[in-house]
Amino acid sequence: MKIVKKLIVVLSLALMVTLVFTGCAKEKTSASQPTENANASDFNSDKDITVIARDSASGTRGAFHELMKIKVKEGDKEIDKLVVGALEFDGTDKVITAVEGDKYAIGYISLGSVSDRIKAASVDSVEATIENVKNKSYKVARPFLLVTKGVENELVKNFLSFADSKQGQEIVESKHYISAVDSPVDYVVSSLSGNIKVAGSTSVTPVMETLQEAYQELNPGVTFEMQSQGSSQGIKAAIDGTYDIGMSSRELKDDEKSKLNEHVLAIDGIAVILNNQNPTSDLSSENITKIFTGEATKWSEVTK
Repeated sequence: MKIVKKLIVVLSLALMVTLVFTGCAKEKTSASQPTENANASDFNSDKDITVIARDSASGTRGAFHELMKIKVKEGDKEIDKLVVGALEFDGTDKVITAVEGDKYAIGYISLGSVSDRIKAASVDSVEATIENVKNKSYKVARPFLLVTKGVENELVKNFLSFADSKQGQEIVESKHYISAVDSPVDYVVSSLSGNIKVAGSTSVTPVMETLQEAYQELNPGVTFEMQSQGSSQGIKAAIDGTYDIGMSSRELKDDEKSKLNEHVLAIDGIAVILNNQNPTSDLSSENITKIFTGEATKWSEVTK
């Protein structure tokens, strides 16, 4: 009987110890692991905005700053009014990482690079989607143009047909741009040879280089000569006939349109990105400009 009583006492003590430790563990877990909602509700809109931008050599920066009126003309000069103290990065993933790690940050990247690591804000109440870029309701976008003058020679015409083909537009999309051709067809290999001279936009250059490499694999007798000094240079070179194809990452002006043939290679949508803990989901174009030029420095100033 004594043995049974001792066994009961030992089991009771063991149960009590287990319950005590379980309770402590639960208390520790609840104290050290705040919920996702708690993190989200911790956003303080009176904190300073962290402005994230691309480096000055970036085509995405050039287009975004122009579209959002961060870069403006003053006399004969273009002035970039990006706020002093903005963090500038030389790659898309670096911008994403910076915004991902700072809940008060804002940045911009090509639409094709948006992931669940961050979120894309609506601009002027329009979501940043491929469909909205295509139907032109999302305004933070630009065309990539290839321009020519007069009647194109057979070789230039063949290259342009490759750029518009299924193979060419797959290259466009692989570079995270939006295809400009609704129903591209397969490219038919030619037996042409010769040289094509291309000049213009530094933003269009990377996708153009890939298109050229793919075209040369199919047409080894063709060579390219390329200069990349900006859209205006490419447009001028096409107009004066010194180059066969001009590259532009902006719309043509009316006087330029009257002198050139315009081929839309791709559409580049640019997403305004925020940290996932930022409750903001929509920003006006005006407020985006204020943020990036330093006129608005706190989230409370642009979310009223």
